[in-house]
Amino acid sequence: MSQPPDARPGAGPRRWLALVYIGLAQLMIVLDMTIVNIALPSAQKDLGISDGDRQWVITAYTLAFGSLLLLGGRIADYTGRRRAFLIGLLGFAGASALGGAASGFEVLLSARALQGAFAALLAPSTLSLLAVSFTEPRERAKAFGIFGAIAAGGGAIGLVAGGLLTEYLDWRWCLYVNVPIAVAAALGGSALPPDTRAGGRARFDIPGVLLAVCGLVAVVYGCSEAESEGWSSLPVTGLLISGAALLFAFVMVERSVARPLLPPRVVMDRTRGSAYLAVGLSVVGMFAMFLFLTYYMQLVKGYSALLTGVAFLPMTGAVLVGAGGVASRLIPRVPPRLLVGPGLLIAAIGVALLVPLDVDSSYAAGVLPAELLVGFGMGLVMAPSMNYATHGVGEREAGIASATVNTVQQIGGSIGTAMLNTIAASVTSDYLAAHAGRMTPRTAKAGLVEGFSHAFVVSSAILVGAAVVVSLLMNTPRPVAGRGAESAAPLPVHLG
Repeated sequence: MSQPPDARPGAGPRRWLALVYIGLAQLMIVLDMTIVNIALPSAQKDLGISDGDRQWVITAYTLAFGSLLLLGGRIADYTGRRRAFLIGLLGFAGASALGGAASGFEVLLSARALQGAFAALLAPSTLSLLAVSFTEPRERAKAFGIFGAIAAGGGAIGLVAGGLLTEYLDWRWCLYVNVPIAVAAALGGSALPPDTRAGGRARFDIPGVLLAVCGLVAVVYGCSEAESEGWSSLPVTGLLISGAALLFAFVMVERSVARPLLPPRVVMDRTRGSAYLAVGLSVVGMFAMFLFLTYYMQLVKGYSALLTGVAFLPMTGAVLVGAGGVASRLIPRVPPRLLVGPGLLIAAIGVALLVPLDVDSSYAAGVLPAELLVGFGMGLVMAPSMNYATHGVGEREAGIASATVNTVQQIGGSIGTAMLNTIAASVTSDYLAAHAGRMTPRTAKAGLVEGFSHAFVVSSAILVGAAVVVSLLMNTPRPVAGRGAESAAPLPVHLG
């Protein structure tokens, strides 16, 4: 006899209340990826951090977050997603409070690493809680539309919040602000679906954990060093080769062990694999927008940090329209490739519109149209991609599937940022060398814009390539009305 709807995990009337708390937690994670960047100059001055060390305030977080995500997802599967969610929330809040109260560089660095570690537990649990809470296709589409909008647009909100807090309060509030958000999200613990733990004793794939963590650390750290040292430097080359070798060994181990950290079937499904690919490649476009437009508006146009953040708000509005207004209505009706592919192409066109930028370009004519197109395109990409990243997996593996999409997003962002920043810096250096005899402040700005333009060309090309590949690989058919989300998967996973 079939289970009544309200007997399914997360199917009770409070699942929409649970979405509020899950959304708050996701917003906190996404905010932290940009809000600290705005606060960094003030923190550097206040704590006496050297120019050489300041990057570690960002790198400590990304290293811990990116390298521990897979382990965090598996811990959530074994110990229970609600428990992992609450531990991650409270731990993140505690680490944020420690960072806000930091009296020196070492304390701030430790706090940032702790934030990353707890975020690696929190991020997979938020997405997997959402996946098991909403199983009816139309409700699932609406929920993932909201979640996708937060994932794609929260960074811009972080820029505004960071500017406001730094300008009118103190840089420390860029960290303290996480505490009330985390407490508010934790108060909704009772509204979350009850924990269902993997049967039997928890057995971690220790070789897989070590290989994955070490490999991801090497790749993320190598990419962060490439921004300052260059791709051809010996340390960067060594880190990237070592990371690739360790991750290849990880794949080999996962194919042979009885209880793998990341079961190959999770990523080998064409729909889920395409969703991971779409997320990983789409963040290249997003990071290009945030990184180079932030530089352009502040260093070239002379905007304040707060005004720069406000200038990104139309992009956030476009994300909300794309994810919540359009994608959430179409996810239950059309194959995902018909949303993800066009979304990537729209974003590519938006980034391409930035290529002709020059020193005198206006915001309304040069920046705003690109923001609207990229935001709308990313909304179409992120909502279905986040939905199908956990599509068809059993409850026992929802955590690791969620961790995988977060890991891909983190690695894609690290590689994309380092690669595009290197391209921009190289072109700018060549431009300034060619104009060394007639250097003026305007020439220096023109050199920066020239570098940004070349990076936008590469970013746009990557998004076009991603649109083609994802459209060819993502083979999920049109959803069947009235059937559960799992039943629409082309290759459902049945777990013992």
